[in-house]
This record gives sequence, structure tokens and C-alpha cells, in this order.
Amino acid sequence: MAKRRRALGEDEDEDADADGDADDDAGTSEAAAAKLSERTEARTAPDSQSREREAGGPASGPVLGGFSRRKTPKVQPFLPAWLAEPSCVRKNVTEDLVPIEDIPEVHPDLQKQLRAHGISAYFPVQAAVIPALLESVATGFLVGRGGYQPSDLCISAPTGSGKTLAFVIPVVQALLHRVVCQVRALVVLPTKELAQQVSKVFNVYTDATPLRVALVTGQKSLAKEQESLVQKTTDGYRCLADIVVATPGRLVDHIDQTPGFSLQQLRFLVVDEADRMIDSMHQSWLPRVVAAAFHSEGPADPCALLQRRQPQIVTAASTCCPQMPLQKLLFSATLTQNPEKLQQLGLYKPRLFSTGPMHKGPQDRGVEADEDSAGKYTFPVGLTHHYVPCSLSCKPLAVVHLVLGLRVSRALCFTNSREHAHRLFLLVQAFGGVNVAEFSSCLGPGQRKKILKHFEQGKIQLLISTDATARGIDVQDVELVINYDAPQYLRTYVHRVGRTARAGRSGQAFTLLLKVQEKRFLRMLAEARAPELARHEIPSELLQPMVPRYEEALSQLEKRVKEEQKQKAT
Repeated sequence: MAKRRRALGEDEDEDADADGDADDDAGTSEAAAAKLSERTEARTAPDSQSREREAGGPASGPVLGGFSRRKTPKVQPFLPAWLAEPSCVRKNVTEDLVPIEDIPEVHPDLQKQLRAHGISAYFPVQAAVIPALLESVATGFLVGRGGYQPSDLCISAPTGSGKTLAFVIPVVQALLHRVVCQVRALVVLPTKELAQQVSKVFNVYTDATPLRVALVTGQKSLAKEQESLVQKTTDGYRCLADIVVATPGRLVDHIDQTPGFSLQQLRFLVVDEADRMIDSMHQSWLPRVVAAAFHSEGPADPCALLQRRQPQIVTAASTCCPQMPLQKLLFSATLTQNPEKLQQLGLYKPRLFSTGPMHKGPQDRGVEADEDSAGKYTFPVGLTHHYVPCSLSCKPLAVVHLVLGLRVSRALCFTNSREHAHRLFLLVQAFGGVNVAEFSSCLGPGQRKKILKHFEQGKIQLLISTDATARGIDVQDVELVINYDAPQYLRTYVHRVGRTARAGRSGQAFTLLLKVQEKRFLRMLAEARAPELARHEIPSELLQPMVPRYEEALSQLEKRVKEEQKQKAT
């Protein structure tokens, strides 16, 4: 009994009377029985619940999976005000033209040049950017307005919307009254072909002026290019170019190896195809240009007060000595909105001009983290988009069918690699019926220039190209673009199809899609709110008569490829 009391925590006195002990024993027995019953129920409860679940009855615990699905919201980064609230520009280059007379800031001589070349009105991008640039040089190019550094400008507009003329006109006008020849404007482009085209435009509008334009792309020897940049005299070097059009690699070569080549007087730095130039920033061309343009702090220099220094916080001390500013102008059809990438450019109080609405308002500054965010890219108004479902073996036949069936005189076909471009060229050439040529980095500069000229003249009906060289092609009358290999990114698609429907003309774009590619590609365009692609079926009965000729061309292709491989081996 004492053991039981100790077990139950009871410390009664052993000298208590018998009746008390009997009552205690009875109460203790009842309490022990009650606790034992509770423990038994606790042990058997899970089993009863299990039986209820097996019988389909209600369970006391939460039912897993009985929750409604909610879409996880995407992270919305907060963009700087200049990116979130751009100056919107109309994109219809046929209906929103602005007569030349409506922008009186343009010099009369340049207006005459424009009319002489058949230009009577500005495109919307030109009408917005030209006055903004001329305003920054209203008091001359030597000093910014009021002595302050002007804002850098970023222009995002579709290909063929007149971006080149938007910087050529104000740059030429700003330098018209220069006295000493110095490099005041530097235009950097990704490809030699594009640099040549921009150089031609500058030459047209500087023809009747003392301004000189130099082209440095590596197509000539370094010594030949040096002769167009500087001239050695008895007292040093004399600059021979006011405007330099260059590719990044060749520009760095001249900064390093051309004695007397100076960018200390640079006023405009124009970066065309800016998105691609940002991607190639690993070449470190921009830091080299900036270092050459600004005065480096060093030993005492008697002319140090006249040397340009890096922009500083605006204070009374920093503005006491006015200096010539360096203004950066960025142009692209697919300008990135990634602040980290744009920060590499070191922009000063930038302004953004963009065609189409970028965001709904100040309260909607967030955009999806995706580079190809909704509403970011715009397309030419006269462009119609199609996609062609086809098998891998029928893709070459589809290309020939589209070119011949649509009866176009100039068509561009894009592939994802040089090898694909070369083999497709050989196959179409062996098939016959189409004047075809390839345009890729496999060819030398002279060959590419000749092919591009023949394409412009209409001697070549189909030009097969890679993305690497696509941006060097600026032909006004391209009627058709064919994406032989579907582009993986929206930005690539924008640049490809932008080769047609330029300057208000109409054009068509066809993308050949395998069945496994359709869903992803169409979803990519839909998420970016791109124009809807019309499905274009090619009936098999139209391709069937071409099959025997196609099989013969395939056998010829196989022989050509083997011959080329043998030549490479030797």
C-alpha cells in the first residue's frame, strides 16, 4: 500500500485509522482506473481514425492538397525615372511625318541638302531627337547650355525609322563653324558594313562643308588609316578628321598605336546598335575612349585649366571653369532596360526617347525581369508576321517555295550559324531557279561589300545571312525576311524582321517552325505582346513536284561538302 501511495505521490501518515485507509484505497483505485482508461483511449484513437479514413468517414486532422493555387507574382524591379517615364515618340513613319519647315532650328544649308536628296519631312524619331540635340549646342559646341553638362540621350526605335539621320544632322550642324580641325564626333558601330553606311551618310551632308570624315574599320592597313587621321608636321601632329566612324577593335588600335591621335576635344560619342555594343563591352573599348577623352590628373600642366575632366557634383567650384562637355548618344532598336548593363556606359542625367508606351505611368515603374518584357520592342507598321509549320527535311523546299511563290526580287534568309548558312546556300544553288548568295563572317570584307552591292542592285534574289552580320545589312527594298532557323530570343527576332518594311514600306516575315518549336516560340512573342503571327500552311501537293529536283540537289551538296573538307584538310 505504501508503495502504491508513493507511486501516486501520496505521503499519508502510516498511523492513520483503518477507515481512512479504506477510503483512501477506494479513491486511489478509482483514480488509477480513470487514468488507465484515458491511456487506453489515447492508444486506440489513431486506430479508430484510421478505420474512419478507410471507411471514407471524416478525419479530425487537416486534409492535404485542399488549398487553392495562387500564381506566384514575379519580382518587379524599381526602374530609374528616366527609364520608367521615357519621352514617347510616334512610330508610324507614314502618317506621323513632320515637314522640314516645322523644325526651324536646322540650318538652311542642311535643309537644302535634305530636299536635294528627296527628303521633305522628318520621321517621328528624327523630329523628336534633332531639336533635343540642337538645344544642347544652342550656344556652340564648346560649352554646354549655361555652362552645364548636357544630358546624354538614349533612343529606342524600330529599324528603318531614321535613327542614323537623327544624329547625323545635329552633329554636322554643331560642327559647321569649327575653326580648328579636331576629332569632335566619334561614331562607334559593331560591324564594318554598318560603319561604311553611316560614313556615307556623313559624307553626303558634309560634302559642301569644311568638315572631314574618316572611316577606320580595319578594311585598310593601319598605316593607310593613320594617314587619314593625322599628319606629322615640324611642330608635332595635325588632326585631319572632324568626325571618325569606327568599329571598336580598330578604334582601340588607333588609340594605342597612332601618334598624335587625340580625343581630348571629343564632343559627341555616338554608339549605334547600342545593345550589341554593350554586350561586347568585354573588349574594354569604352573605358579606353573615356580615358583618352578626359584629362588624367598628373604633373602640373600650364594648360591644365583648359583640359576636360570627369563630370563632378555641380558646385560653385566645379563650374567655375567651363569646359567642353562629352555627350553620349545611344541608338538601338532593342535598347536594354537592365540598369546594371546601362551603368557600364556611365550616362550623365540620361533622357530616353522611345517609340510606343514603355509603362503605363509613374505608378507602374516595375517591369518584368525578363529582358524581352511586354511592350519593350516595337515593329515597323507595314510589317506582316507569319509562321510556317514544317518538318526539318522540308525547310529548304519551303524557302525556295516562298521566294518563287511570292515573286520577290529581294529576300533575306537568316540562320543560326555560319555552317547552316553555307550549306543552305550550296543546296539552293544546286537546286537552281533562284539567284542566291551567302553573307557571313566566313567571307572577306571585299567579298561582303561586293555581294551587298549586288543585292542592292537586285542582281541577287535571295541572300542567306547569319545574325552576326545581319546588322550590317541596310537595304531599303527588302520585301521578304525568312527565319530558316527560329530565333531563340525576341531581340534576335526584332533585328531580323527589321530588315524589311523600312522607312514606311511594307514587308513580310516568315518563320519556319518545327512542331516542337511552335509552342515556345509563339508563347515568347505573345508574352512580349508582339503582333500575332498568322499561320501559313504550305500544301504538300505544292512541294511534291519539287522533290526529285531537291533529292538531286542533296546529292550534289554531299559531294561539295566532301570536297571542301578535303581542301581544308590539305
